Formats: sequence, structure tokens, C-alpha cells
Amino acid sequence: MKTFIGSGIGGASTAVENATSGLYLPSLIIFYAPYDKLAEAASELKRKYPQSQSIGVIGTKVINGTSNDNGIVVVGFFDDVRVQAGVIKNVSKCPAVAIPGILNQIAFLKSGEEDSVCIEYCTNNEENVVTILNSCINGTGIKLVGATAFGTAEGEKPLVAFNGEVYEDACVYAFVKNNTGRVKVFKENIYKKGKDSKPHCATSVDTAARVLKTLDDKAAADVYSTEIGIPKGKIVDNVFKNPIGRVVDDEVFITSIKDVYPGGAFENYKRINRNDCIYFLELGDYRSIEEETRTLINESVQHISLILSVDCIYRYLFYQQEDYFDTYIKDMASLGKHVGIIGGGEQFNNQHVNQTMVCVVFE
Repeated sequence: MKTFIGSGIGGASTAVENATSGLYLPSLIIFYAPYDKLAEAASELKRKYPQSQSIGVIGTKVINGTSNDNGIVVVGFFDDVRVQAGVIKNVSKCPAVAIPGILNQIAFLKSGEEDSVCIEYCTNNEENVVTILNSCINGTGIKLVGATAFGTAEGEKPLVAFNGEVYEDACVYAFVKNNTGRVKVFKENIYKKGKDSKPHCATSVDTAARVLKTLDDKAAADVYSTEIGIPKGKIVDNVFKNPIGRVVDDEVFITSIKDVYPGGAFENYKRINRNDCIYFLELGDYRSIEEETRTLINESVQHISLILSVDCIYRYLFYQQEDYFDTYIKDMASLGKHVGIIGGGEQFNNQHVNQTMVCVVFE
């Protein structure tokens, strides 16, 4: 599969010009830009490539072993893929109105079992986004990988872009079918259920506010503090070591704690439902886990054309703290062409998660 990767710095127009040098007749453009350059970059890309579909999002970028906050990164796909892109507006209110249009796009895609993916970037209400998209792709063989926009200017709302326009309260997406090989998706987290971890039942929650009030009918902070052995005032600071999460069979779905309320409730970045089985997770050997992931990708995809990844901001901050992030992204680039984004949350197939890496690999 043919792909293009370019990057540019400076003002939005100059950065786009540099990032698209050599890019000719793409069928799809995916781009990443700083908050203050997203709108102009989207408009400029539409002007330069009026026949191309495009989606974009704000955030820190990773490109072939390096990272930057201020530049613009452009990824181009060509006529060896089949593409349908779009935007779901008002995701906090009535996103279901987009379903008929999405179903028509999926029918046009004519996807197979391992050749198609939905790449999405949203501003908020991730659980609704995942539910809507999965209601459309269920049974089609299409996988899903996505990110929540992160890097919003203070006091402003998150933004995404579609075909030259920027949107708040929205999700932009692109269905991509690889006509020359397979498409595989991967999820990695560096946390696990410890051998002495105890299951806890979420007995009182506010799903709309993403608040976990009680576990086993006790204040969530009291249960966490007792089991982990740290003061309640240190719980948020401990998120790098012991996040909370659902464990279903061998799958771990992480939830990051955002704040601890005076009464002991947790405000989270991911919704927890009543009666969910919650564990307090522990940090694994992340260097070994990263190596295992790269080995799995190499063994699963013989000829890598492109890797698009999403890393949680908490993973980014933790790896920076450990002086490991530069090593990590260079190791990812050793697999092949790699472009990534740092997100405020990650979407993988039918789940919204935190503190996780998700990626799509094109053969």
C-alpha cells in the first residue's frame, strides 16, 4: 500500500506547504496540527487538494521516531485504498442521526474480514461515539481505532476537522479499505491485575458525569486508599502506578482518575457503569511489554506500509518522567513508517479506554 508522510513547521500555511511537498492526488489526508493552526491548516489542505477527503485533529505528534508540539504532520493515502470519510456532529446530543449516512458509506466500502478500519478522532462523549460507530460496523469485519482530541488552548473547546472545516462537539472519521493487503489493529497497556488484586463492585455511579461514588457500598477513595496503602490525598498522583480498570477475561480496560471529591468519589476520564467489576491495577514491566507488542506486530504483519498510533497523554507523561519516551518512539519507528498522536483518550473496537496505546497497521 502506498502512503505519504510529511511534516512542516512555521505558520500554518508554510507548515502545510512543507508538509505536503511531493504529495500528489491523495484520496485521503489525515493531519495533525496545534490548536491555533488547525483551522487554517484544514482550509489550506482543502484549497490544495479539493478532490481529497481529509480529517484532522489537534495534539502532540510523533513521526518516524521524533515528536513535536508545534509542527503539522500530514499522512496521505492514494488510489490503492477505498475511502469514505465524514463527521458526526452534536455527539453530546443526538449523534444517532448520522447512522443512515454511515451505513451507506460502509456499503460503498465493500469491506472484507481483515482489510478495513475506521479511524476516528472525537472531541468528547467517547462512549456515545463508540456505540454509534459500532452499531454500524458490527458484523462487517471493520475494526476501529481512535483518539480523543488533546491539546486545547486554555478556556477553549476541543476541535477536529473534516474537509476544510473545524468542529466542536463532533467526531470525524475515515473508513479505509486496503486493496493491496491486510489491516490489523493492536491494543497495548502496561498495567495488569496483580496476583493479590481484589475485585470490587461499582455500587453507585453517575455515568453522565463519569463519577464513581462507591465500591462495595463504600466510598471509592476509602477502598482504594486501604488496599493500595496510600493517603486519599495522594490518589490522583498515584495514577501512573495504580490506575483502576475493568478486567474481562484477559482484557484490561483502564480508567484514569481525574479527581477525588471530598466525600471520596472519583471523577474519571472514562465512564464506569453500575455493577462493573473494578480492580486496582499495577504497573508492569513496560519495557518488556513494549518489546512483546513490537514482536506481535512484526509476526502479524509481514510487510508494514504504515502504522498509525494513539498514545494516552498519561502514558506520554509517564514515559517522559521515566526518560523513556524517546526510546519508545524510536523503537516503534523500527517497525516501519510510523505516525502517532497523543490523545486524551483512546478508542479501540467497542471500547473507550485510558492510559493505553492503540494502533492500526497497514500491510
